[in-house]
Amino acid sequence: MEIRCAGIIAKPKAEVAKKVIAELLSWLKEKKIEVIFDNQTAALAEGVTGESREILANKADLIIVLGGDGTLLNVAHSIKGSKTPILAVNLGSMGFLTEVSLNDLYPMLTKVLEGEYRLDPRMMLYSRLFRHSEEMLSYHVLNDVVINKSALARIIDIEVRIDGHLVTVFKSDGLIIATPTGSTAYSLAAGGPIIFPSMEAVIITPICPHSLTNRSLVVPPDSTIEATLKTTDEEVYLTLDGQEGLFLRPGDKIEIVKSPHILYLIHSPRKNYFEVLRNKLKWGER
Repeated sequence: MEIRCAGIIAKPKAEVAKKVIAELLSWLKEKKIEVIFDNQTAALAEGVTGESREILANKADLIIVLGGDGTLLNVAHSIKGSKTPILAVNLGSMGFLTEVSLNDLYPMLTKVLEGEYRLDPRMMLYSRLFRHSEEMLSYHVLNDVVINKSALARIIDIEVRIDGHLVTVFKSDGLIIATPTGSTAYSLAAGGPIIFPSMEAVIITPICPHSLTNRSLVVPPDSTIEATLKTTDEEVYLTLDGQEGLFLRPGDKIEIVKSPHILYLIHSPRKNYFEVLRNKLKWGER
């Protein structure tokens, strides 16, 4: 893949991003690569104008995301449908998805320009919220759909059906429906399994279930999952990739299916997934 144009999207209001953007812009121009910014990132640079993320994704041959995992999740939704690969650079602390550090940015970019990289396609989920048969919200997620009680609420009841068949009514603090990418996020903290990210599957994980027999369930990617809130007198919130959400009402139904969109992440061919698990999650350490 020849890279003639690079798009840059940075975490808004990130002070460290200003210096990184200035240096990155200069480096890319030396390589005779056109650079475009989204509107929010343009405000962090001097003498440049911004484009919408949709236009940026269509024009760029490569998108460089500067931020943390939350920034990448936000970008994943906003450029859904684009096949432009993403190089995610970590400006935060752990950065499990944004695995490229600032120290590795230019060596990694050099490898990308030379064609030495691995393209990692990630499946996404499409979630819709129905209230009295009316669609209230729809969203494409890279990580997870989360139904969670508020801090003071008691255990809530969530009925789950797969392809129309009743699975169970979870009595728990909430429910997580995650992709393999999201298996190492909230789902893992709630006791869910780690799923290799190139697999296609959906993980259903109850949060602090009342019954010890309620464990995570891994289902095929073509499943239609329906989660209906049965509790009538508690505050319950729906969160989508930690980016958007709203309070639920009794009887609200969330339908989750595999998204038609795929996100393409760039990784170093010299790093493997298990190395990331060890370094980022301290996996296997005592």
